[in-house]
Amino acid sequence: MKLHYQISGEGSPLIILHGLFGTLENWGSQASTFSQHFKVINVDLRNHGRSPHCDEMSYTLMADDILELMDHLKIDNAAVMGHSMGGKVAMQFALQSPKRVQKLIVVDISPVTYCAHHETIFQSLSCIDLDSLTSRSSADKQLQKNLQDAGIRAFLLKNLYRKENQTFAWRPNLSILHKEYEKLSQAPSGTPFNGNTLFIKGKNSDYILAGHQDAIQSLFTLASFKIIEGAGHWPHAEKPNVFSSIVLKFLQKKHDV
Repeated sequence: MKLHYQISGEGSPLIILHGLFGTLENWGSQASTFSQHFKVINVDLRNHGRSPHCDEMSYTLMADDILELMDHLKIDNAAVMGHSMGGKVAMQFALQSPKRVQKLIVVDISPVTYCAHHETIFQSLSCIDLDSLTSRSSADKQLQKNLQDAGIRAFLLKNLYRKENQTFAWRPNLSILHKEYEKLSQAPSGTPFNGNTLFIKGKNSDYILAGHQDAIQSLFTLASFKIIEGAGHWPHAEKPNVFSSIVLKFLQKKHDV
């Protein structure tokens, strides 16, 4: 699995992982900020962006993909940061390969199993007739029937691109993501990670709850927490300056362990 990635900056490596339906482009501005201090490796996960499509999705497999990428780039260990689904990949990677993780940052997700809540998105995307589609705006009009949030529609439509024959296609492998969605809802698992870990929550998001604290601390023994006021599930996009300040402080701090 040769993942697509972009490298920017120099110094200690920082690997960044996007969420479901995302791409490395979602982290563009933050990657630019962090590349002033670190060697940033911004990654498209399997079945997303410009990375290969394949028939299986699981957190174990995606963590293996990151290990393969690090070996390919000859990176012994790195700080790893992931958002949402990417946060679960980052957690699974730390649980599987703890010696390869310097520090771990998990953005607005917990190591728990979530109830399915993306069915409307899957159905809305699959109902768009790509062969007759003439523009992103016409796709947006079709999505409006079931998805009222303009921000979510804009996020999803970043995945729409024109092929060489000028017809539209989706970058994510929607059929496999849908088929394997139950696995993506599950919690990461493994031997507890004893490295320095930071969980960042958007105050207005319900992805990290007080009831998740036992699950977090049982797997991530040195977990610390930050809450970003006025942010929801995408704190890195909603409050970029606050977010980058928190991350840089954590990464640059000399921890005892």
